[in-house]
Amino acid sequence: MIVLALDTAASGCYAVVYDASAGRELARAGEEIGRGHAEQLMGFLTKALDRAALPLSAIDRFAVSVGPGSFTGIRVGVAAVRGLALACGKPAVGITTFATLAAMAQRSDKTPVMVLLDAKRDEVYGQAFHADGNPDGDAFLLPVDEARRRAQGVSARLIGTAGAALGLDVGDLGPADIGVVAMLGARAEPGEKPRPLYLRGPDAKPQLGFALARA
Repeated sequence: MIVLALDTAASGCYAVVYDASAGRELARAGEEIGRGHAEQLMGFLTKALDRAALPLSAIDRFAVSVGPGSFTGIRVGVAAVRGLALACGKPAVGITTFATLAAMAQRSDKTPVMVLLDAKRDEVYGQAFHADGNPDGDAFLLPVDEARRRAQGVSARLIGTAGAALGLDVGDLGPADIGVVAMLGARAEPGEKPRPLYLRGPDAKPQLGFALARA
């Protein structure tokens, strides 16, 4: 199975072509760009396919990082994968940032982990995982104090970017690896179309005073 995975959930913009049968990457392209994912994603996707010497028609499955992360960035990646899957008639799967980081941590240490990400505004995103990589409960968004209490109450390795916010020893593994997104995408069971994992509502809200009444 050949998987094309995209990640635009954070500051990076990446595409990777992954051979699931061989368990290895064929090619990747991308970089940390901060903003402008919509403008650069398709260029990186094309580069990855070119480096793998494969046409888009050779892709058997699409995978995409669904966050949490940048509200706009996630939408760019999810929309691209859903469009590509529809056009090619191939399945698409969504992989969370939590699952990706948990898999990265469990490559060398098959123990339970809790992923804790700095969500800013004195809040923390998180999710716990069993030693086999399966989720141990739903993802959450909590105030720092409550997230700290939850983290201190588990016997799991703490990983992620929220160490400074929580004042705890949390191992920062760096950005989610697009290669791991592809690997997890190959293992996932296709079901519903990928959709963003938004644990917090958008900053931009409609001005209700100017809304038009529905007919």
